[in-house]
Amino acid sequence: MNPLEPLGRVVGGAGDRVARAAAARVPGADLDERDPEYIADRLTEAWLIASLYFRAEVRGIERVPETGPVLLVGNHTGGNLSPETMTITLAFVSYFGAERPFYQLAHNLVLSFPGLGFLRKFGTVAASRENARKALRAGAAVLVFPGGDWEVHRPSWEGDKIDFGGRKGFLRLALEENVPIVPVVTIGGQETALFLTRGDKLARLLRLDRLFRLKVLPINISLPWVLDIGDMVPRIPLPAKITSEVLDPIDLREMFGPEPDLDKAYDHVTGLMQAKLSELAAERRFPILG
Repeated sequence: MNPLEPLGRVVGGAGDRVARAAAARVPGADLDERDPEYIADRLTEAWLIASLYFRAEVRGIERVPETGPVLLVGNHTGGNLSPETMTITLAFVSYFGAERPFYQLAHNLVLSFPGLGFLRKFGTVAASRENARKALRAGAAVLVFPGGDWEVHRPSWEGDKIDFGGRKGFLRLALEENVPIVPVVTIGGQETALFLTRGDKLARLLRLDRLFRLKVLPINISLPWVLDIGDMVPRIPLPAKITSEVLDPIDLREMFGPEPDLDKAYDHVTGLMQAKLSELAAERRFPILG
């Protein structure tokens, strides 16, 4: 017997109770919670903070189609803080206006965390195919991160790698809803802390996937806690420069025919994103400073 299995059972039992409590806090996909007036009122100060602290730069936002539903597909960075989620949202709203509906999919635990309810006013909804489909059918632009918790907690020395973990659900969603994919590539988030390991083996032992839909129990070195296990308590991100670039829209059927091969489409989309991420990495002269 693995000597850690008894610990896993004990933690798992406690986790069942925590999972039920967290699930009860997760709101449904009420698209009406997005508040354009709230966003417009806070846009200037939010951009100021992002610009001063992260020196945020989002290039090519004009490549997003001007009207209609669209699926923005991003690589995930920076642990649970994920600064690119907000900087991309701010760039989108600045360019297209707060009235154009724009939603971001986030992990259930993010939405259930105390003090983050304001994210729903910016358009953040729980990550699920049903919620994404609902938003797209309402004519909205939707931002998804296929790599999820697996990619966002990758080690800092893998910050220049796209890693969706083979997940192709975003391709099926785009085909089912007949919407274009717009890749968005970000670098810098893995420099907001020193991410050491995903902790995927420990997560399996503790049954976090079943309890919380978490495949990882990450470990990072960050302020003020120094050693941070789980990335679930508030921390101070290092002021790394965050740079994102929006790529040209991709019509999967136009490119791959009426019944696209998902493996080929996946390799194409992630290949384009990896090439751009490598370019952005080559521009950076120093960690954090950019």
